[in-house]
Amino acid sequence: MSRNIDIAPDEFYHVYNRGTDKRKIFLTNRDYERFLGLLYACNGDTPVDLKLQGSTLYEFLALDRGTEAIDVCAYVLMPNHFHLLVRSRREGDISKFMQKLSTGYTMYFNTRQERSGALFQGRYKASHISKDTYLAYLIAYIHLNPVKLVESTWKETGISDKQKAEVFLREYRWSSYKDYLGEDRREKILLNRSALPEYWGTLKSFEEFVTDWLGRDLKPQDLLSRDETQKERGKSLV
Repeated sequence: MSRNIDIAPDEFYHVYNRGTDKRKIFLTNRDYERFLGLLYACNGDTPVDLKLQGSTLYEFLALDRGTEAIDVCAYVLMPNHFHLLVRSRREGDISKFMQKLSTGYTMYFNTRQERSGALFQGRYKASHISKDTYLAYLIAYIHLNPVKLVESTWKETGISDKQKAEVFLREYRWSSYKDYLGEDRREKILLNRSALPEYWGTLKSFEEFVTDWLGRDLKPQDLLSRDETQKERGKSLV
């Protein structure tokens, strides 16, 4: 799972992938929970038994994974794809982590669905976050993804019910948005937010920064720098 970009230590990367042929990769709550469990367990230097099929999310979160391999700063899981914002610590750490995560989840999913073969659309995609302003916008971009589940064309046509979208985001379980809003839940152990700059002084200012995008005539490229937009063309995940 080597990449065609250099992964440098102490740098931020947007990592994402989707199901092959745009198929759904999360079919039940158990699937989402298994991916989050692996997101935690695979991010360490202690070997993980990827064949485990019965462990719950909270059993995974109780495992001793050893020293963190990378910093997971934000995430969202969607029915057919996922986004991660991560910071590398050492050369090759992101590739090793993604290999364990993708292999572990594919083994689990294929066993559950009695299928074989690839689950994801090739190797994971990665973009280097080189600008501080883009890093802040990317955090909003990741956390706004679930809005498409209630208003599928909001980026193209605008939001019709901003309050409904805000409530949906606050209640969506499969992202780190709840943790950014200060909800005390076990999933917060997945994140190392201390790796990020301190952009927002209060929980309210963070929420307003994210939801402010819902009131705009937003296009996907508005959340990307010009350089990153060029890289993202032709790689839509939804």
